[in-house]
Amino acid sequence: MTGLGYDIHRFKEGRPLILGGVEIPHTHGLDGHSDADVLSHAIADAVLGAIGLPDIGHWFPPGDPACKDINSLEILEKAASLIREKGHSLVNVDATLIAEAPKVLPHREAMQANIGRALGLPPERVGIKATTNELLGAIGRREGIAAMAVAQVD
Repeated sequence: MTGLGYDIHRFKEGRPLILGGVEIPHTHGLDGHSDADVLSHAIADAVLGAIGLPDIGHWFPPGDPACKDINSLEILEKAASLIREKGHSLVNVDATLIAEAPKVLPHREAMQANIGRALGLPPERVGIKATTNELLGAIGRREGIAAMAVAQVD
């Protein structure tokens, strides 16, 4: 079974930029109720969608004070535990970050390790790529970062 996930967050001054559980040096972080880790959110939605479960907003409501500034690796851990509870196993995930800046691929291995650990996967089963939006739209204007992900579940 395969699931698809997507997320987008706008930049906000005064917040750290967290992607795949790694703090990336940048002038702005991402705005959100949690740590706004757009990469982890897209992957979590892909994992949950692969077995027909609701998206992360169901499990971690944006207005819930208990979810304020939550580490998104905990969201991935919850998604993986739900997969196991339903008797399935996660095969792999593959994700693409879409941003004009900053450069994230120097942090790829650390992101793979964090995401793999949270999902119970070896890092080589966590694909992470990045691309720009060719200066088009909100992403091209450097207003935020988006991510797309797929997950395969047995």
